[in-house]
Amino acid sequence: MATGHTDMRRGMRSLALRVQESLKRDPHAGDLYIFRGRSGDLVKILWHDGSGMSLYAKRLDRGKFIWPSASDGAISISAAQMAYMLEGIDWRNPQLSWRLRSAG
Repeated sequence: MATGHTDMRRGMRSLALRVQESLKRDPHAGDLYIFRGRSGDLVKILWHDGSGMSLYAKRLDRGKFIWPSASDGAISISAAQMAYMLEGIDWRNPQLSWRLRSAG
């Protein structure tokens, strides 16, 4: 995840260049790079699968994506944390809303 906010007008090539120059990582390595806009309700995910670059976007209908407070750089998260984040759930400390008490 790229910390801070990103100009969401950026496209695939511009985001790949940011990964390479600002984050000092290889955008073609197969990792997913996630960027969030200033308003907090839109993310873009950049991914190279070995044969080409893909750019995915998701906008939440309600709420904002939970984002790290650091203003510059990147952090790594697990696939499960990313799934929580993309659903608008606080991926840093997910909580069960209820727990089954008995089987019958």
